[in-house]
Formats: sequence, structure tokens, C-alpha cells
Amino acid sequence: MPPVAKPSSTHYDMVVIGGGSGAMGVSRRAAAYGKKVCVIEEDGRLGGTCVNVGCVPKKLMWHAADMAEHLKEAPEYGFGDVVNKPKVPGFSWNYFAEKRDAYVRRLNGIYDKNLDKDGVEYFSGHGKLTGKNEVEVTMRGEDGSFNAGTYKVTGDRVVIATGGRPIIPSDDKIPGASLGINSDGFFELKEQPKRVVVVGAGYIAVELAGVFNTLGSETHLLIRHDTFLRPFDPIISETLQDYMSKTGLNVHKQTNITKVEGTKGGPLTIHTDKGDPIEADCLLWAIGRRPNTDNLGLETAGVELDKAGNIVVDKYQETNVPNVFAIGDIQGKALLTPVAIAAGRKLSNRLYSNHPSLKDDHMDYDNIPTVIFSHPTSGTVGLSESEAVEKYGKDNVTTHTSKFTSMYYGMLEHKAPSAFKMVVGPEERVVGLHIVGLGADEMLQGFAVAVKMGAKVKDFQETCAIHPTSSEEVVTMVPTTKKA
Repeated sequence: MPPVAKPSSTHYDMVVIGGGSGAMGVSRRAAAYGKKVCVIEEDGRLGGTCVNVGCVPKKLMWHAADMAEHLKEAPEYGFGDVVNKPKVPGFSWNYFAEKRDAYVRRLNGIYDKNLDKDGVEYFSGHGKLTGKNEVEVTMRGEDGSFNAGTYKVTGDRVVIATGGRPIIPSDDKIPGASLGINSDGFFELKEQPKRVVVVGAGYIAVELAGVFNTLGSETHLLIRHDTFLRPFDPIISETLQDYMSKTGLNVHKQTNITKVEGTKGGPLTIHTDKGDPIEADCLLWAIGRRPNTDNLGLETAGVELDKAGNIVVDKYQETNVPNVFAIGDIQGKALLTPVAIAAGRKLSNRLYSNHPSLKDDHMDYDNIPTVIFSHPTSGTVGLSESEAVEKYGKDNVTTHTSKFTSMYYGMLEHKAPSAFKMVVGPEERVVGLHIVGLGADEMLQGFAVAVKMGAKVKDFQETCAIHPTSSEEVVTMVPTTKKA
């Protein structure tokens, strides 16, 4: 069902500004409790970053890159001419991009139908706080501009779930910076660039650089320090950087761009503080994100922001203004889709459920698992080794580690690493688990349950291993540990 042309009412139990993952979680759950809810999304499509320019299309691109790796490896498993290995077919970026985008459009339609099925009104337009529990809705017309009428609605509760967006340096700061694209622009590329420069050291930069490199683009990753993924445990950052550098990814350490020359969409010359310029067809900035707090009327309503522009909330997602809440990336903690969904559902549970067990329901931001779709994949839950030492003290932290080669690579000349680390705190509780290697993305979820439950090393070690798998290393790592 398309968005409604205008609100059916002037008052709702809940008004949600934003149409991404958090908005879906909070609005649909509130509607399930029989509440009258509306969702306002200005982008023209539901799903937010994750569905449109994030998790979903990114994972599809990762699958394509993973397929390229398996095609290279197939002859060593006996497929085709095993003596004169055939050349891997070229990747049709344009074909796959169109197919990927069609999949995303299908998901947009499913989101539309889910809101309709749950009785949530969907307005395609811009929402802005204009008074106490009052929201002005400027509707989007068929041509995409906001010219289809302005309406005012009120809500007993207003939830802000407008997410964030990637940033690019200004041309004043770095001349020519705007000639590059951001991570959203990655999904607008219709042809594969032959030469790419990716700037950034976070997981988005590593993931997209990995996709480009694995699909055959000459790829340069520029980082300001000596290692990427610095917030993660070193077993992840060091293992990945060492291996990915050996696969053809050019990692430029302690490198900053000083100037970019060329034309938008054309060949670029990228100057750095390291001397020799880099010629590229695409420059992609992946240097961080900022919250979408512009033109939301937050100042008018008196909603408090922190120095980074995130909305300040308490553990119940409530702002300093009564009955105004913020969930998802806009509140600056754990910028992950499942976190936004869970926080939204828990908020509606607390507000509208009559069940005693849900009256204090709120999002717990400890021990949130997350995966990096690198090459190979990696995942983490809980504290890194350094975080555990800072929290519990050096003498109260030990680690179990295992570095090995997955059985899959036993048939291959080319070997990719696997590296696991278990961080153990007081009372032998597992306070962190960090894994790199084939299948890390799928195996982490189950182990995250154990960490969340407060499992001890003994609980892992008394769990029978599944053989032969990589995951068995997590429960068979020897009990002889080194002090952190």
C-alpha cells in the first residue's frame, strides 16, 4: 500500500518521525497493542539506511565478492580444468546492481504492506516538532518535492527515529573532496570502477574496500593511523589487516588526503601528505556518520543534544522533554539495525503492555554482538582485552586464543586465517569473544547468547564440540591461559 495522501486524524497515540528499522520496531509493536500510530518518512521509501543503503545491499555485494573467491578456488576442488585453471569470468556490476536494487524495492513494498497490515498510517513527507507533542507534516508530492500539503498532528507520545547519514569533508577543508562519494553513493555506482580509493578505518571502509578488491578493482585504503578497526580487539584488526594486505588491498598507513583534482564521475588525481598522488576512477569517503537532526524542530521543543548532535536519552529512550523519545542511530549508541528494532519494540512494550514483566522493559546496551563483513568475516561480542583490563584490572583478566586454518582451505594453495580470542574476567566469566575467519558471521550469534547469559569458561569447555568445524575451537581452546 502506498503512503496515505493526508492524515486521517489530527491526533494519534504515537507519532513516529522516521521510517527506518527503529521506526518499524516501535510503530508496529505499538499498533499490536491497539494504539493509533502514524509514521512519517521523508525519503520516499521505508526501510532506512539498512534496507536501502546499508546492511541489505551491502551483504548482497559481499555475497557477490564471496562468489568470486569461490570461483577462483573451484578448480582446486576438482571442478573444471584442474591443470590449466580457467580464468574467472568478469563480474557484471551493472547487471548485479539492477538485480540488487530490485530486491531492495521488493523489501520497500513489504515494509509498506506490513504497516498497512498492522494499521499504521504511513505519511511520505517531512516531520517537524512545532510545539508540545505537536508535529507538522509536509507531504511529499509525486515529483518528489514537498509540495503536497502541510498538516499538523499531535501525539500522546512522539518518537524520533530519523537515523544518520555519512559525512564528506568540505572543499574548504580538503579542496576537491566533494568529487568523491560516500557509502550511500557506493550503491549508486552502475559500473565497477577499475581504480578505487577508500578513505576510512572503520568497518564500513573495510567492508567496501574488501568488496572492491575481491571483485577485481585496484583498491587503495587510506587510514590515518597504523591500523584499521582500532576500536575492535587487536586479534580482529591485526589479523584482518595482515591478511587483506596480502590479497592485493593497498593499505596506506598514516595517510591523509590534501587535495583532489579531476571531474565528478571521471578520473581523479588524489594528493596525500605522503607524496606521490594516486590516480583513481572513484574516491569513496567512509570517515563517519552524523545524526539526522536538521530541521526537526528540536530547538523549538527544547530537546537536548550532545556535542556530536545526538539526542540525549535516558535508559528508557526518553529525552529531557516528557513523552518525546529517540531510538536508533539518532541517539548515538550502538549504531546497528537490530539494536534500533529491539529498542523500539521494548519502548512500546513498556509504554503499552499490561504485562508486569514488561513494565521496565528497556534496551540493554551491554554485550551486543556485531559482525564485520570483511574478507574473511569477523565478529565480536562483549569487551575487548584492553576494555576488560580497564574495567576489571590486569590481574583479573586472562585470555584464551586459537589461530588456525579452516579445514576448507586444506584443499587450497591459498590459505585464509582464522583467529579466535576469549576474554575472561572475574569468576572465570567470559566477558568477550572475538573471532575472525570463514563462517565467523554465522557462528557468533549462538555464542553471543552464552556471553549475554554470563557463561563461564567451564560452561564453554563442558559443551561438546561439533567436529569438524571452526566453531569447535571456541569450546576446545586449552585452559592454559596467559595474563592479559
